[in-house]
Amino acid sequence: MSLSTAILRAVPGAFILNSGLGKLGLPAEAAAGLQGMAAQGVPPLGKLTPEQFAKFLSYGEIAVGASLLLPFVPTRVAGLGLAVFSGSMVSMYLRTPGMTEADGVRPTQDGTAIAKDTWLLAIAAALLLSGGKKPAAD
Repeated sequence: MSLSTAILRAVPGAFILNSGLGKLGLPAEAAAGLQGMAAQGVPPLGKLTPEQFAKFLSYGEIAVGASLLLPFVPTRVAGLGLAVFSGSMVSMYLRTPGMTEADGVRPTQDGTAIAKDTWLLAIAAALLLSGGKKPAAD
């Protein structure tokens, strides 16, 4: 694995893994609040109970973070997991009222924290495009 790929995997991997670990045992009230926002971007999430959603979210973040950090997970597989995760976050951002300005793209003050997940989607694209390729010999 190249150094650039390792960096692209390690930084978001550690961040997402930490986020998932922090959500273990999330109280139902907090889970319900997050679920309401998440269901804006991925409507089937609204059908889960808050407890089910909390487990789904924390275990999902742990799985995505770990796949990025574990070097034996192929880069394209890790990139695909990150793409699904970050794509869901971007979808939530674009579909939640009050997150974007009137143009539907630029973030409002409330949307800035979620809009940053577009960077994760760009990292996922880089991993998907670079994964598995061997550097050319000179």
